[in-house]
Amino acid sequence: MTEHRTPGPGDRLAIRDDSDVAVARRRVRELGAQEALPPPKIAALETAITEIARNILVHAGKGDISFGTLTDGGRRGVAVLARDWGPGIADVAQAMQDGYSTGDGLGLGLAGARRLVDEFEIDSVVGAGVTVTLKQWNDAIDWGWDKPL
Repeated sequence: MTEHRTPGPGDRLAIRDDSDVAVARRRVRELGAQEALPPPKIAALETAITEIARNILVHAGKGDISFGTLTDGGRRGVAVLARDWGPGIADVAQAMQDGYSTGDGLGLGLAGARRLVDEFEIDSVVGAGVTVTLKQWNDAIDWGWDKPL
């Protein structure tokens, strides 16, 4: 059974500008090292949270990210929950396709983030916002050769 450590007050970060994106990256790097994630998995989680945090800024203007740790038997990991209260995503399946974008970007953020982490969940309510959960474990690296580019 997976155990989650409840994030404390210092484990939540308001996302208001680009400097907060850098803080989120640093926080997952620190937690990844603390939980003995291999360096490539830490780097992947840093990239994923960067994409998600930038989406918060671009599409909602602001939001927050909570950070926690996970245990499951001998495995340890990092959990990140990102929330915004923006317009939401009307068609999540379409938004998860490479190349789809409602902004000026390449449309690789959500789909790319999904490929970079061990577990990815997204929930959206139109008019109420988006919640994205990322989990990265300290076990063997899945290089994703079976995942589409």
